[in-house]
Amino acid sequence: MSKEIKNVDMVIIGGGPAGITAAIYAARAKMNMILLENQILGGQVRSSYTIENYPGFKNIEGSELADLMVEQARNLGANIDEADPLVNVKLSDEHKEIETDKYIYITQSVIIATGATPRKLPIKNEEKFNGKGVHYCAVCDGAVYGGSVIGVVGGGNSALEEALFLTKFASKVIMIRRYDYFNGEKTTMEEVLKNPKIEIMYKWELVDVDGDRFVERAIIKNTDTGEQKELQLDAVFGYIGTEPKTELFKDYITLDDRKYIITNENMETNIRGVYAAGDIRQKQFRQITTAVADGTIAALAAEKYIAGLKKI
Repeated sequence: MSKEIKNVDMVIIGGGPAGITAAIYAARAKMNMILLENQILGGQVRSSYTIENYPGFKNIEGSELADLMVEQARNLGANIDEADPLVNVKLSDEHKEIETDKYIYITQSVIIATGATPRKLPIKNEEKFNGKGVHYCAVCDGAVYGGSVIGVVGGGNSALEEALFLTKFASKVIMIRRYDYFNGEKTTMEEVLKNPKIEIMYKWELVDVDGDRFVERAIIKNTDTGEQKELQLDAVFGYIGTEPKTELFKDYITLDDRKYIITNENMETNIRGVYAAGDIRQKQFRQITTAVADGTIAALAAEKYIAGLKKI
């Protein structure tokens, strides 16, 4: 059976802060648009326990901020589809086609805001214990480890914030850090250092995890001496960076050597009428505020592009 074809002005792919912001601007401009997100609206923001650096809020839970963003977009008339997975795309200067399970969208502009996914821990038993002691989202999975010993691997803000969150449940959180420093915000680092439930193991790296059906121990190695030893713990949460979700677009869009989309300051890609916003694109800083800015610029640039087409 052939799929129904729908003609729209704009397709936004991804429902994180960048995509939702683009939808807000597109809806306010009364554009015929749709936002496609078949996983979770709010993106990585939703998995943040607490946010203290978003203007207007002294402190807000990530899930609450995500809900407010989605509510605002919908109240403005944004068309959001959460139940129709993306299947394929065809992108060129002249033709833009977005195929989902149910429909084929022929559109004048596309905003790619699919974000990034946590990079998996580079250990032999990652796949065996994924979801059984190896995790990447403390808000999603931390509560099941009440009274347990939990390892956290990483040295950036995410690792620090999630370690703090996990102290709500764990009897002890062990931070496994391959260097002798962290890269996070000073206030967050200070909180971690003074938390009695957190132990920091500088200059150690995770080699592997092991156990019967679930993780029971971690094998770690000292980065100076090469010494290896086992840690008895119940789970390991990894925060070693992210990987962009660009697989569907790689045949059309120019990517950098890390597979992030290359854009100019107006979020324009190498294809006219196709934009990228948020964590999916090549840039130095990846914050909620920068994602929101990207979404704003992409939507305004797309609106201007569509207006120019209508004058032809």
